[in-house]
Amino acid sequence: MAVSLPQPPTVPSCYRHPDREGGRNCTRCGKPACSQCLVQAAVGSHCLDCAKATRPDVATRAKLASSRVLTPVTYVIMGINFLVFVWMVLKDPGTAGREVTQAHVDLGLARTLLQGVVIDFGGRIEVIEGGQWYRLVTSGFIHYGVIHIAMNMFLLYQLGNLLERALGTTKMALMYTAGLFAGSFGVLLIDDGGITGGASGAVFGLMAGAAIGMHRRGINIFSTGIGTTLLLNLVFTFTIPNISKGGHLGGAIGGAICGYVMMAPHWKAMPKWAAYAAPVAVALLSIIGSVLVVG
Repeated sequence: MAVSLPQPPTVPSCYRHPDREGGRNCTRCGKPACSQCLVQAAVGSHCLDCAKATRPDVATRAKLASSRVLTPVTYVIMGINFLVFVWMVLKDPGTAGREVTQAHVDLGLARTLLQGVVIDFGGRIEVIEGGQWYRLVTSGFIHYGVIHIAMNMFLLYQLGNLLERALGTTKMALMYTAGLFAGSFGVLLIDDGGITGGASGAVFGLMAGAAIGMHRRGINIFSTGIGTTLLLNLVFTFTIPNISKGGHLGGAIGGAICGYVMMAPHWKAMPKWAAYAAPVAVALLSIIGSVLVVG
């Protein structure tokens, strides 16, 4: 009695290449395809037709690209700080260390500098005229050594990328400016003695603004790293000598006020104009306060 043997299983051909075996099927449409005609997907593999069909349109791709690329205000501020530092080092290589150089004297901030003072700089008597209010801004872009600028720019990079995506470029610029002027006011109000400089007042403003904004939205700031970073930097402010307590505290308070308004949750929404008015008000009040303190 003859027994018929089972036929060997047939392997389907690739839907695009009939002469090739389709070893696997598209997990979206089920068509067999060779390895050349399958692409990895989030789940399984898709044939080329399905991959093309699920690809976002041009407008969506542009939106996704812009959302993860540009934070222009953050990079412009970082660029200004780096350019000023390079200029200072070229002018006096001692800036790369922690030396007080002529540029620090010319651009730094202290109450006595705004009131007018005669100083002995390197054995040379120099007269600083009073009323040089530009120092409220320029002091925020000078640094004492490579480590100083590196730490500030690292924090600015992290906080700027976080906040600029959340707030937008204009609001980010306003929050940074508010922190800068609030930090300068804090220097004049609390600090005494040496010439103060650095972006840390404005950076503290961003840090406190982000912390308050997250807290208002129900986020535990110590689960994100923002809370720990802010706490550690406050500890350093009060334990390490030659750190501007006034600059850090002033910037943090100004930034916290901005964050409370600018990052209000949608269920406690504030008028849209308030997000612009808050940092402007903080900056103006800081400038007025600085004038009153010096006067």
